[in-house]
Amino acid sequence: MAFKKAKQQVIHCLQNGNVSHETRGNIDVKNLLATGAVTIDEVISIILRAKGGDYSCSPHHFDSNVPMHLIKTVNSGKTWYIKWYILDPDAVFISVHN
Repeated sequence: MAFKKAKQQVIHCLQNGNVSHETRGNIDVKNLLATGAVTIDEVISIILRAKGGDYSCSPHHFDSNVPMHLIKTVNSGKTWYIKWYILDPDAVFISVHN
C-alpha cells in the first residue's frame, strides 16, 4: 500500500473514532494513545506532517496477509514511532511513542 493511501486511511479511522489497540506489554510506554498521554488530534498532527521517507510497511508478525504500517518521524524535536494495521473498520495501534 502506498503511503498516501495508508495515511488517508488511518486519519479517517482516527477522525471517526474507529480506533483500537493491540494488547502488549509496556503499554504505558509504548502506546501513549491508549493511555491518553497523547490525544487523537496530536496523533493526526504527527501523521499529517510525516513524509514518504518516514513510512514503511511490512507483513504483520501474526498474520502475513495484514499489512503493518510504521511511521518514524521527528515532530517538535521528538522522534515518534506510530505503528498500526487496519482491521476494518478500525485502525489498530501497536505503538504510539517517542
